[in-house]
Amino acid sequence: MTPLPRIAVILPCYNEEPCIAGVVTAFQQSLPDAEIYVYDNNSKDKTAQVAKGAGAIVRTETYQGKGNVVRRMFADVEADIYVMADGDGTYDADAAPELIRKLVEDNLDMVVACREETKSEAYRHGHKVGNYFFTSAVKYLFGFGFTDIFSGYRIMSRRFVKSFPIVSCGFEIETEMSVHALQLRLPVAEISTHYGVRPEEAPSKLNTYRDGSRILLKICSLMASERPRLLFGGIAAILAVISIVAAIPLFITYLKTGLVPRFPTAIFCVGTMLLAAMIAGFGWLLHVTTRGRIEAKRLAYLVQKSVSCENMKHFSDDSSC
Repeated sequence: MTPLPRIAVILPCYNEEPCIAGVVTAFQQSLPDAEIYVYDNNSKDKTAQVAKGAGAIVRTETYQGKGNVVRRMFADVEADIYVMADGDGTYDADAAPELIRKLVEDNLDMVVACREETKSEAYRHGHKVGNYFFTSAVKYLFGFGFTDIFSGYRIMSRRFVKSFPIVSCGFEIETEMSVHALQLRLPVAEISTHYGVRPEEAPSKLNTYRDGSRILLKICSLMASERPRLLFGGIAAILAVISIVAAIPLFITYLKTGLVPRFPTAIFCVGTMLLAAMIAGFGWLLHVTTRGRIEAKRLAYLVQKSVSCENMKHFSDDSSC
């Protein structure tokens, strides 16, 4: 008999005592064959005890921050398909089988549950604006692929999970995951799912300004490390334009009189143009290095075994499986 694919539901949690039991139960009902893992991130309440009582496998990550928890989960948990969600009860566990079916039938590496609010208060207006801004920035810098890069509800293949070198420590982890998939041109998709309201007794841990700033810095960091030619080429182009504009009056004066009366301006123009050339060259060198790292990531991805189509018949309606 062909063994069923191993499915792991992984839930990073911090102070989710009011919600976690319901989340665990909901995933047990929608995915009865899955193992439910709850990773407690130094909660000050009874999250771990409640999750264990609900039937989850409870583990602990001492380094604070969602990125640190996800890194630990990806390293520790062994499965063929990974279902990652939050422990706050806002994501629709009933949508998990459909998301998995999409992953299986289209042979994808990640399916993102694009959030569709059920009530207006579920998705704060400021967060909508921030999501649109950051998603647009990621689309422009790294390519089209996602409309909701901050969704924490994702279905992933083993290949993706075991080849993803996580660097993030906090809530910028979803941005890093999205950019990693876009950079390697991995097969991904989105499906709209219901997004619910957090209970009043379980306030959000996301700080709009602090975490928004960290996400912006993360995008800038990813741009410098993954698209250096674009970043440093743009800076070099701006400096070159400044140099040329400042030099135009000098050329006009030189053509008329044969003299260069403003010598400091001439030094500034030459120095700025040389700096632009150096920055452009630096960008090209980093580009070559980045290509090497991308190739190494791709090789790490290809080393991982993919789940055979036969193992996926349990979820696929495709007759070709």
